[in-house]
Amino acid sequence: MPAKLPYVRLSAFYAFYFSTLGLLLPFWSVYLDDIGYSASRIGVLLGAMLGLKIIAPYVWGQLADHLGHRLPVIRLAAVLAAAAFLVVPQVSSFWPLLLVIVVFAFFWNAALPQFEAITFNYLRDEADRYGQIRLWGSVGFIIASIGLGAWIERVGVTVLPYVVAAVLGMLALVASTVREPEAQTTHDPGPILHTLRQPMVAGLLLACALMQMSHGPYYGFYSLYVKSHGHGESLIGGLWAMGVAAEILTFLLAPRWLRRYGPRRLMLVALAVAALRWSLLAFFAGSLPMLVLIQCLHMGSFGLYHAVGVFLINRVFLGRQQGRGQALYSAVSFGAGGALGSLLGGVIWDHLPSEALFLFAAGSAIAGWLVAWRYLRGPALVRSGRPAAVVET
Repeated sequence: MPAKLPYVRLSAFYAFYFSTLGLLLPFWSVYLDDIGYSASRIGVLLGAMLGLKIIAPYVWGQLADHLGHRLPVIRLAAVLAAAAFLVVPQVSSFWPLLLVIVVFAFFWNAALPQFEAITFNYLRDEADRYGQIRLWGSVGFIIASIGLGAWIERVGVTVLPYVVAAVLGMLALVASTVREPEAQTTHDPGPILHTLRQPMVAGLLLACALMQMSHGPYYGFYSLYVKSHGHGESLIGGLWAMGVAAEILTFLLAPRWLRRYGPRRLMLVALAVAALRWSLLAFFAGSLPMLVLIQCLHMGSFGLYHAVGVFLINRVFLGRQQGRGQALYSAVSFGAGGALGSLLGGVIWDHLPSEALFLFAAGSAIAGWLVAWRYLRGPALVRSGRPAAVVET
């Protein structure tokens, strides 16, 4: 018998997890600059967090799938990530700090993919309701970046490590209140390599990587790009929050859209919206009304994409593959795709006109659309219902 959905506890986990991101994205580079690091070393420390997203989720996913339990991994990861970040104020030289950040990122990146698998095990046949839970992550991000962010600006950015550690402690506390449901065991899915050989699965992961590669320039250079067009820092912060707020509407509507249109159509729409968004940003960054419209398109380029992406990953990686499937999605898209987009974006920023940066992003999204159009076909692409294995070719 399916376990009762603990909506509040699942939602609280997402809220605290993305509150951490809402603190780190706007303020981590500011903190590092405040304690005297150069831009190049800040880039290395930021890259370390992103680089571990390629490795850590799959390592922890394989361990969780082997143990058959995910919550102990999540609880341990949250506690150790909090402990690691408490060490940050105690180190001042670069290499010890880099080591601390690597340890932190290794544990922090372990938690979310495993919790995604738990959430879908609770949802089961109602997997299209995922967005109604995940939207609280967006709420947490906004509260942290605006509310706690304003407090940090008053008392000084040096308190950031302690605030991040406290939020991670709350994350561990929330995780301790969640019970682990039984995994979906409709049949033995076999070796995970067998699943990965399916053209639809490989195409899905490639399309997700290209989508996040298109977001790499946004996460790395959006603030600098908009500032270079004469906009102030307070406006830039508001635009970031507006983009995240747009996700919430998407997550609320995603269940209805998945049932009505199916995940294939929605993924194609998300990739097309991303291409449009980056094209507009390349040519109209000087216009405030256009910047508002561009940030509203975040509801498609990220919100809709992510809701459909995790829905499909849950459908094609079944049973004991679920943890590794969500970890692969995180590592390939947000890790490899995002890292490559940021790396290439930096090269473009240094050597070409700034507009070329977001034309590159638009091209990545178009490439993802072509991959999705060609390969996203099969029984996992039906509108909604029970997860289905990919048909063998």
